[in-house]
Amino acid sequence: MGLFSFFTKEIAIDLGTANTLIIHNDKIVIDEPSIIAINRTTNKLMAVGTKALMMQGRTHEDIKVVRPLKDGVIADFQGVEMMIVEFLRMMNAKQKSLFPPSLKMVVCIPSGITEVEERAVRDSAEQAGAKEVRLIHEPMAAAIGMGLDVLEPTGNMVIDIGGGTSEIAVISLGGIVSNKSIKTAGDEFNQDIEEYMRREHNMSIGKRTSELIKIHVGAALTDIENPPDSYEVRGRDLLTGIPKAIYVTHQEIAIALDKSIQQIEVAVLNALENTPPELSADIYKSGIYLAGGGSLLRGLDRRLQLKTKLNVHIGEDPLRAVVRGTAIALKNFDRFPFLIK
Repeated sequence: MGLFSFFTKEIAIDLGTANTLIIHNDKIVIDEPSIIAINRTTNKLMAVGTKALMMQGRTHEDIKVVRPLKDGVIADFQGVEMMIVEFLRMMNAKQKSLFPPSLKMVVCIPSGITEVEERAVRDSAEQAGAKEVRLIHEPMAAAIGMGLDVLEPTGNMVIDIGGGTSEIAVISLGGIVSNKSIKTAGDEFNQDIEEYMRREHNMSIGKRTSELIKIHVGAALTDIENPPDSYEVRGRDLLTGIPKAIYVTHQEIAIALDKSIQQIEVAVLNALENTPPELSADIYKSGIYLAGGGSLLRGLDRRLQLKTKLNVHIGEDPLRAVVRGTAIALKNFDRFPFLIK
């Protein structure tokens, strides 16, 4: 048994729409964009992660760059399988493994996922070489990763804003009491920015550029503390077809993102409406906890605070809260037996 366990690796995977993170032995061994580049002729994988991201919007007709996950679920089954296999190979290469070990995986899934979509995640992990696959809901993993005691009979509200979905959940006694999953998240923000640049500046930009704009000057409010400097954006002029550069401010991006952030606010209010009174009292005391890349949007915590009249806290290292929570649940398997399906 000891020898068998020596050849078994336990890994936690946050299989996100935008980024995939893998933890092994309490260390993040993979933190890469969830994107692949494939040769159209041979259907072979050319690049994955950061290398594939660098190719996005710059390829010729023989290469296609795809994101195999969309809105938090698998859109391209074969693509996800190839991506996981390559990430595991990269992990083994970093750790200088002589041969592929037996894998025990815990994978994060959105709380609003269907049984069919759940099965697709499990099948992809098994096809990639996992001997045992367990699943955990993202809001639960985020709560554990942020240090909340999810087993206590007290209510905690967690909002995980990822790339494809925003997960809003009220957690108590190790379970999700009420939850709301919407497809308004990081990808939708990027699309809003692209449309705003086209509408207001007659400029066409790519997905990678809109992501960089969001990172550098993304904001949820026009009036924020420590505003970022204007950001230079390069793209194609829609009137002349000639490349040009302009500067955009955080105020402009706050206006561009306003509609999508309103949708998140409505979803939060709906989740609060469906929360039992005793748990509502707990949330009034403890506030709301934010995780995921979207929580880094400047002023989002203050905007939600103004809307809900509740304290809003951004978790420590929100980008990695979900995968860290998954790793904790995997490590303390006997403590959290009912969290992992």
